[in-house]
Parts: sequence; C-alpha cells; structure tokens
Amino acid sequence: MGVSDLFPGSGRTRQLGLAAVMVLQSVAAVFFVGDAGFDLITAPAAGHSVVETLVAVALVAGIVLSARQLRLTLEHVRAQDRALETARGELARVIDEQFAEWGLTPAERDVGLLALKGLDAAEIAGLRGAAQGTVRAQLARIYAKAGVSGRAQFAAWFVEDLLDGGVAGPERATG
Repeated sequence: MGVSDLFPGSGRTRQLGLAAVMVLQSVAAVFFVGDAGFDLITAPAAGHSVVETLVAVALVAGIVLSARQLRLTLEHVRAQDRALETARGELARVIDEQFAEWGLTPAERDVGLLALKGLDAAEIAGLRGAAQGTVRAQLARIYAKAGVSGRAQFAAWFVEDLLDGGVAGPERATG
C-alpha cells in the first residue's frame, strides 16, 4: 500500500495528507519524548523507561527521515513540473514551426491541433461550427501537406520529433 492508496487524488492532496500525518507524528513524538524524559527522571533504572526512551528516539528519527524524504520528493516533483512545462512549450513551438513549414492555413492549423489532441472529424466540426465534410477535406489537405496517410502518422510525426530530441534528421520528410 503506497502513499497514493492512502491519499488518492492530486499530488497536492497527497502532499497535504503526508504533511498532516507528519504533524500528527510530531505531536505524538512530543508526548512520548516528554513521557520518556519524565520516566527517566523519576525511575531511571526501570526497564520500561529505557524502552520508552528508545521508542521515542526511533519516532523522532522516523519523523526527521520522513521530513527529509518529503522535501526531496517535493523538489523532484517541482523539477518534473518544470521539465513538463518546458516540453509543452517546446512541443507547441515545434508544432507551430512545422505547420508553418507545411504552409497550413489558419483554419488548417486549428483543425490540425484539434486532430493532434485526438478529436475526430465530428468533434472538430462541432467545435468549429463547420460541416463534417469540410473538416474531412481540411484533414485530407493537412495530411497531404504533411506527407502522411492519416491521423496516426500525423500524430506519430510529432511524437517521433519529441523522441528524437526535437531534432529532425535528414531522413525526415518535411513535405
């Protein structure tokens, strides 16, 4: 059972859930450290006092290690978010440049973007207030300008570009 099982939802929800658990652990640690300290002062030789002190130390160590791990995880998530935003911006730039290179009209650009997002001709037509036949004709012109045979190859063109590090090699046709 992982953290995502205990705290379903967004990353922010999980972070808040982990922080709440750590606060609860900290309150428990204060109680146990105080109780262990009191027991050590009043009955230092009792085995119970020693065990309680060891448990309190283990609890504090667990809190410290958990806090450190949470901080590292949050830093990692922030780095991933920055990388994702960079990739999104880079993909948008690559798409815009390629659409310009293919000579797509503004309407074809809109239809092409919606097709890349996975919408079919009927959905695109509904969003654009156009006839499905018009959208199909625009898609056919886009595919012809791109030198691909359909939606799968059209989308794959951009995925390949991302996997190639955004650098189109000489073997890539640019229509």
